Amino acid sequence: MDTLIPIGRFSRVTRLSVKALRNYADAGLLEPAWVDPASGYRYYTYAQATSAEVIRVLRSLEMPLDEIAEVLAAADDDVVAKVMDRHRARLEDRLEHETRMLAYLRRLIEEEGRPMTYDVTVKELPATHLAVLRRRVTADDVGPAVAEGFATIAAAVGRSGAGFAGPPTLVMTEMVDADGGGEGEVELAFPTATPFPGIGEVAGEERPAELVASTVHRGPYEEVGPAYAAVEQWVAEHGHSATGAPREVYLNGPQEAPSPADYLTEIQFPIVVPD
Repeated sequence: MDTLIPIGRFSRVTRLSVKALRNYADAGLLEPAWVDPASGYRYYTYAQATSAEVIRVLRSLEMPLDEIAEVLAAADDDVVAKVMDRHRARLEDRLEHETRMLAYLRRLIEEEGRPMTYDVTVKELPATHLAVLRRRVTADDVGPAVAEGFATIAAAVGRSGAGFAGPPTLVMTEMVDADGGGEGEVELAFPTATPFPGIGEVAGEERPAELVASTVHRGPYEEVGPAYAAVEQWVAEHGHSATGAPREVYLNGPQEAPSPADYLTEIQFPIVVPD
């Protein structure tokens, strides 16, 4: 019989906290070899140290627990390779994103006091049929969640035969950021050529005619903040009033633009012009 190690000592052996070991046991990743029925105290074996090390390293790389479970349960190397390749691609995307954000931050610091120039115009938009999907998202998954949401809407519109009548739009009905609770609602929509009947979680809605103050941002989505500020400032300086949440209109995207530097995003603020 393998030597049983109390959880405290196993924690020192594996460099995983007792709390982490309990969490991994509850998640089914690393269950104790034996639990004392009288005290509930947990014991492990030295043979489990390898699995613990795999978990420790993969968690240090921020692999989700469900994917770690796939690695530990894999019966052959091909499955492990597939999971690892998927996570490596995720890390590479994150590195690319963070590299862009650092470059953007450097430009902001270097150009402090010199606001970016945006041309703001007033547009009159006609009443519009919409296919709308609302989702709660977190700061960590907003990008993938929005992409999946647009794909869901596009599939529903395709099935309905309503037809597309313009680029997709996004409204942050609740702000989503890492320090503000990390979760909020987004409203995703496609304009449709005819009324959309509603399919599943995608609803058909009508947006009335409206005036908007508008500008176009060229560059990565993460750098759109100054465009919002420019329109907000323009609206205030011209004595107008905003009547609803601003929206982003994606004039192109990864399928059409060769790089994020070429993305075109229109920012629209619904407004009322005083008499």
